[in-house]
Amino acid sequence: MTQTHPATALQLRSLVTADGELQLSLIELPVPAPGPAEVLLRVEAAPLNPSDLGLLFGAADLASARASGTPQRPVLSADIPAAAMKAMAGRVGQSLPVGNEGAGVVVAAGTSPAAQALLGKTVAAYGGAMYAQYRSVPVSDTLLLREGTTPAEGASSFINPLTALGMVATMRREGHKALVHTAAASNLGQMLQRLCLAEHIPLVNIVRKPQQAQLLRAQGAVHVCDSSAPDFLRELTEALVATGATLAFDATGGGKLAGQILSCMEAALTRNAGSYSRYGSATHKQVYLYGSLDTSPTEFNRSFGMAWGIGGWLVFNYLYKLQQQDPAIIDGFKQRVAAELKTTFASHYTREISLAGVLAPENIAIYGRRATGEKFLVKPCLA
Repeated sequence: MTQTHPATALQLRSLVTADGELQLSLIELPVPAPGPAEVLLRVEAAPLNPSDLGLLFGAADLASARASGTPQRPVLSADIPAAAMKAMAGRVGQSLPVGNEGAGVVVAAGTSPAAQALLGKTVAAYGGAMYAQYRSVPVSDTLLLREGTTPAEGASSFINPLTALGMVATMRREGHKALVHTAAASNLGQMLQRLCLAEHIPLVNIVRKPQQAQLLRAQGAVHVCDSSAPDFLRELTEALVATGATLAFDATGGGKLAGQILSCMEAALTRNAGSYSRYGSATHKQVYLYGSLDTSPTEFNRSFGMAWGIGGWLVFNYLYKLQQQDPAIIDGFKQRVAAELKTTFASHYTREISLAGVLAPENIAIYGRRATGEKFLVKPCLA
């Protein structure tokens, strides 16, 4: 049994040319037939995540963006600085699909019982190429949404929820007892705040604006530090003394913030130290960079002893390793997300746009800033 669907449909593609130009366009492709353990999804909602923007725009200078094509088939072009082309070498000439996750209705299914069971159901999915009207995905990459859950509510079921759950699991596995999170007023930050409240985990939230601090406090956050405040470092140190947090996840990536967090952790640890050590505290302090909201170099002054680390953390790598070690944990994560999708793991969007709208310069000027509180939702089947 299948539902009616067209023979061809649109998909958004990102291309870097050899002469240093980014080209974004909508192309028409045959709607794929699902394999035995796959389902064909009519994609009705897909979020514009920061991780999507990296693939979408590459190293292009968006100030040079220029529109062409037609309203139905727009094309957006932008120049890539010569100095950045080396980093783009691996994708030159490749027309790449974009979109990590999304949700919609299963309109065709493969022959396996698991695939057939999803026919006609509303599911979330991840695995790339979700900025498309139709997408064939493995059953293992889907999440059956509960009755009454819309595709828009389920569109962000993977990246942010599994990141929040992964951060908490990483904290426990590495022996920490509390967390620090930057860009904390984001959709992910609000999820993590709700999760930590439910799990009774002390959380230090770092934001960039007073109104973001107010938003989190209204949601029950206890420790919120505004990095724009003149006494930010003092407030951060006091929050670290109160929580004992020695693990941080930093979404900004560049600039001085990661180093400042480590320095404040050291100050908090040594405040009540019984004796002086020229090597600093023996307690390990860790900051994981998991985003690149600030693309400048990461800077730090080594004022935090010898027991410290700065590293990278990516949810895809984390889940891949977990899948090899214990797939049941991931299944448990997914079922919890499905159960709490309208509460703990709820997402909020400021605007809904079509596939063509993704390429509109006036929209790019907003969502391209990757600013907190300006998350867009793509509706691929929207005219």
